[in-house]
Amino acid sequence: MRSALWLFFVAAAPAFAQVTVQEYKVPPGHRVHDVWADAAPDGPVWISAQGSGNLGILDPKTGRIDFVPLGRGSAPHGVIADGEGAPWLTDGGQNAIVRVDPKTRAVKVWPLPEGSGYANLNTAIFDAKGMHWFTGQSGVYGRLHPKTGEMKVFDAPRGRGPYGIHATPDGTVYYASLAGSFIGKINADDTTTVIEPPTKRQGARRVWSDSQGNLWVAEWNSGNLSRFEPKAGKWSAWAAPGNQPHVYAVYVDDTDKVWVSEWSAQAMLRFDPTTEKWDTFRSSSARPNVRQIHGRKGEVWTPESGADKIVVYRYP
Repeated sequence: MRSALWLFFVAAAPAFAQVTVQEYKVPPGHRVHDVWADAAPDGPVWISAQGSGNLGILDPKTGRIDFVPLGRGSAPHGVIADGEGAPWLTDGGQNAIVRVDPKTRAVKVWPLPEGSGYANLNTAIFDAKGMHWFTGQSGVYGRLHPKTGEMKVFDAPRGRGPYGIHATPDGTVYYASLAGSFIGKINADDTTTVIEPPTKRQGARRVWSDSQGNLWVAEWNSGNLSRFEPKAGKWSAWAAPGNQPHVYAVYVDDTDKVWVSEWSAQAMLRFDPTTEKWDTFRSSSARPNVRQIHGRKGEVWTPESGADKIVVYRYP
């Protein structure tokens, strides 16, 4: 399956004169969820097509999108890539972890262990040793050894809620619990150390590390963007602009600026930690509903799940 529809426009506001925005339309029905950009310039952008049970492969140079069916009942949530450029998906529909070979497009499926129950799989990341870690909103987190296929699933503290997950530059894995309102550090013995944000019931939804190993947290309930500095044990928080903001996803770009998707105003926000200033970028869609954000040098990629579009923000 292919799509070759795309649209280009430039942000007109003087403050954003150096930021260009390009949109890629996805055929209706795929209901895109997350994206992951290959590290190579002009490399593919991987898309979890939750509505159709496919992996989408976007070629930014041509705008063409190919779709790879993942299996019967598939409904992928998250998508990431490993060090070899192969996409991996957390597939809630199949209750499994899925890998697609980037060359042959062969699909390999690792179902969760028997007796695990429905995990409501969310997102994943690789640690420093190449272990694949994932979260399940039903109240679990787990790990898969990519070479041996060994998989283990663990009960998360406080039950329901494990959502976004990321690793610091040294490979330490942290995840956010939306229902539990905490971030968790995964220890060497596979247990979780609960780290409490200062704002109660904040709804920590997604988490991302900057280049210094600080954790940036999107707080859905409070509307804050917060930062945890593990070395100092220090928390900081900044309220997103607007009326009753709901911050969904967070991503730190190659200049250590922080991008978040805000669902009340339906806008993309960029935060500069040095100046503590916000920039706001409006979509051409009425309700873009941007979920996982990703990027590479000079680019930030977003999936507009409410509009079935993929959008890239390019900056010097």
